[in-house]
Amino acid sequence: MNERFFLYDDTEDTKTRFISFVGENQRFDLAIVQSNRHYGKQLVLDMQGSRFAIIGPDDLEEEGYLEFAFQLNEADAAELRSFLTEIV
Repeated sequence: MNERFFLYDDTEDTKTRFISFVGENQRFDLAIVQSNRHYGKQLVLDMQGSRFAIIGPDDLEEEGYLEFAFQLNEADAAELRSFLTEIV
């Protein structure tokens, strides 16, 4: 059997915030992970939808990004974007 080739294998302390809020049409259960790994962006995990994205302020401005990443309709993505704008 061949040796495993790792591209990287790092351990890092992170800060994780768990937050749940109810929007107009749905509930959002999120884990937001801050680390030095993603150049100042945060890892946002949707625990209900089993989806995640690495998000920074530039990503929130990109049209259709949240809709695609979290499989949301336009209205729900707008609510999530409004929340994330406050914390990212």
